[in-house]
Amino acid sequence: MPHDDPHARRGWRDYGLLLALACCWSSTYPLTKIGLGSIPPVTFISARSLIAAGFLLVILRARGLRLPTDGKAWKLFAFQQTINSTIPFLMITWAQQYVAAAPTVVLASTTPIFAFLITWAVTRHEPATPLKLIGAILGLAGTAVTIGLDTLGGLSSNLFAEMVILIATVSFACATIFGLKLTDYDPMVVAAGSLLFGGTVLLPLALIVDHPWTLRPTAEALVAIAAMGIFSSAFGLMLFYMCLTRLGTLTTNAQGYLRIPIGVGLSVLLLGEPVPPNLALGLILVMAGVAAMTIPRDHYRKWIERLRGKPKAG
Repeated sequence: MPHDDPHARRGWRDYGLLLALACCWSSTYPLTKIGLGSIPPVTFISARSLIAAGFLLVILRARGLRLPTDGKAWKLFAFQQTINSTIPFLMITWAQQYVAAAPTVVLASTTPIFAFLITWAVTRHEPATPLKLIGAILGLAGTAVTIGLDTLGGLSSNLFAEMVILIATVSFACATIFGLKLTDYDPMVVAAGSLLFGGTVLLPLALIVDHPWTLRPTAEALVAIAAMGIFSSAFGLMLFYMCLTRLGTLTTNAQGYLRIPIGVGLSVLLLGEPVPPNLALGLILVMAGVAAMTIPRDHYRKWIERLRGKPKAG
């Protein structure tokens, strides 16, 4: 059955997976801030990926599964990890030297819009309806309101760095679409293979640049990197591929907006950051956008018919 088919049956379990994915990936905001306090970025990313891959390999072994050994599978894993993690994360990390954190979050939240445009204009692998575009715009507006509209005044202060962030979000969008090529594999296998490739590729650079044996990470940083490896990377990437298979690319991208209020809440709880004054309004806009992007069109039609008092067709 094609993704986003109007007659496709989606249960609460599918949307529960989407919420779980948003929770896993939203934890990256406070955990990264804690970890980078005493661990350099390249070492942090490499260690996080290798911890996640090792964790998944243990589970795969317990399940009696193994990673594929054919070159075709590893080419897919390598390309997906490169465009979904390695390149965009390095680009955003570089750009954050010149762009403040809040505008970075807003710019990075444009992934669902780019995914919609690519789907509508190029791939056409699933319906790109006007309702989904409205949802993507509402979600972006909710993100801007949550972070603070005054932060948008900082945009265009360094146009090149901001364009780099936008290119990274295009890479994320392409990775979501390309990820459909991996749905024939077990999601845990894809996650383990991709993370193993990404961590291994960055390890030599970490050894050369950061000299990790000379580091003195704090206990909090070690806990953060372990938690991020297991929850954000291992479970997060596995849930990502499960959502792609069950919900399609445009609906899966809606989790990008759910991550904002969840990430803000975790930052308030774990880091003691102040509660944004417009959090309630931002959350309403985000939820409206997510609903428009995720709920199938026939559900809206049935609700409208019920409100009008019309009997259900068929």
